[in-house]
Parts: sequence; structure tokens; C-alpha cells
Amino acid sequence: MKTKIVSVLALAVACSLFAQDKAAPSSSQILKAAYARIKTNFQKAAEKMPEENYNFRPADGVETFGQRVAHIANQMGTCSALNGQRKPSSAAGKTSKADLVAALSESFAECDKAFDALTDANAMESVSAGRGMQPRINALYGIVVHANEVYGAMGVYMRVKGLVPPSSEGR
Repeated sequence: MKTKIVSVLALAVACSLFAQDKAAPSSSQILKAAYARIKTNFQKAAEKMPEENYNFRPADGVETFGQRVAHIANQMGTCSALNGQRKPSSAAGKTSKADLVAALSESFAECDKAFDALTDANAMESVSAGRGMQPRINALYGIVVHANEVYGAMGVYMRVKGLVPPSSEGR
């Protein structure tokens, strides 16, 4: 009996020591993971929505699904500015699914560079983005927050058309 108790205690101590060795992820790692999730969900949603529904708008005065995709593709400007040279999005004036998905991919490729460059060491560096100077991590956090907001609205578009948004698949 004593051997079992000692074994269980030894195992508990070993597990707690192992758990202590695992450091919590850094702020930059957490933000990069959040970006990867929304990027994946957004790209899957853009691919999943049929071409004929890219002109769908759930109500008068609301952007079409395609316009929502173009809106996120426009993040190209912010990401490219963070990378050193502001570039325009190729989504301007595009309406076809193929063109908008391509513009979205191009935009995310530019944002990948900006997120890949983020470290805990440079997170608080002041950068020009959006409405003036701000810490690099704030500019990138804003991209993630805004993309999630737009994706959430697009989920409604998809549900109205009988499609399950990618973030809800498999539930």
C-alpha cells in the first residue's frame, strides 16, 4: 500500500514539475495563432460560397458577400505599410469569386509577412498604421479583430444560403 501511495505521489510531483516547465505562450505567439485561425476561416468561407452568391446581400444597404471579401482583401494596405511599402489591394473593382479569392490570398500573403515579423522584442515599436502611430502589436491585433468581425457577419450570409460557416463545421 505504501508503495502505491509513494508511486502516486512521485507521479504527481513529476507531472507538476513537467507542467511548470511549459511556459505560457507569449503575446506575439497568441496573436499569430489568432491570425492563423481567422485567415483559415476567411479563406475557407470565400472558397465555400458559390459564385452565384457573391452578389448576395442579406438586406438593402448592406454590402454583398463579395464586397465583404474585398473589404478584407483591402487589409493589404495596412499589412504592406507594416512591411515597409504601402501597396494597394488588387480587389478594387473586382466582383467575380475567382478575382476576389485571388485578391484575398494576395492580401493574406502580405499580412503573413507582417505577422511573421512580429516578435515580443518589436511588439511595442511604434509604427504608422491606420489612424497614425501605434505599437506594432496593436496594428496587427486590429487586423485580427476586424477580420473576425467581418467573418462573423459573413457567417450570417452563409447561413441564409444554407451553408455552414467553416468555423462551425464538424459541430
